[in-house]
Amino acid sequence: SYSSQTPSSGWNKDSRHLSRREKIAMKAVISLGANLDNPKENLDTALSLLREATDVRKVSSYISTKPVGGPIQPDYLNAVCVIDSDLPAMDLLSVLHGIEKAMGRERIQQWGPRTIDLDLIQYGDLISKADELVLPHPRAHERRFVLQPWFEIEPDAILLTHGAIKDLLEHLPA
Repeated sequence: SYSSQTPSSGWNKDSRHLSRREKIAMKAVISLGANLDNPKENLDTALSLLREATDVRKVSSYISTKPVGGPIQPDYLNAVCVIDSDLPAMDLLSVLHGIEKAMGRERIQQWGPRTIDLDLIQYGDLISKADELVLPHPRAHERRFVLQPWFEIEPDAILLTHGAIKDLLEHLPA
């Protein structure tokens, strides 16, 4: 019976979930970008919502970048944050998509303008090639708007599939 289980056995009678102290937090890297409406306000809001769902540990400065691919559009404001989350990777991705949807993100055109874009760049040491979630992010190694802010907050970081982000930055065009 559930009532015979104690919190030390992983049961929390109040929430009927594993207690927070018994869940294993996984470090994740998330990139944020916006170029519609008020990009700074959009990044601030996205970070606030992320803080409600996860443990945001570090946030880079916001940097202005030119769009990569897609139609002619305004410049982006980008940032990277490092979080700890006890959610599995797919659930964390669902949280990111939920935040995007709540903030009015519409997926109309690939690489098109957006109110908010949240990408899961890396999740612990997980490597995934699943259709619904490729980790690390398949294009992170070629995107200065991901690597530069990540380097700012974690200069010794390693992108699992491509190596030290410091080295990757040195080989990207300015």
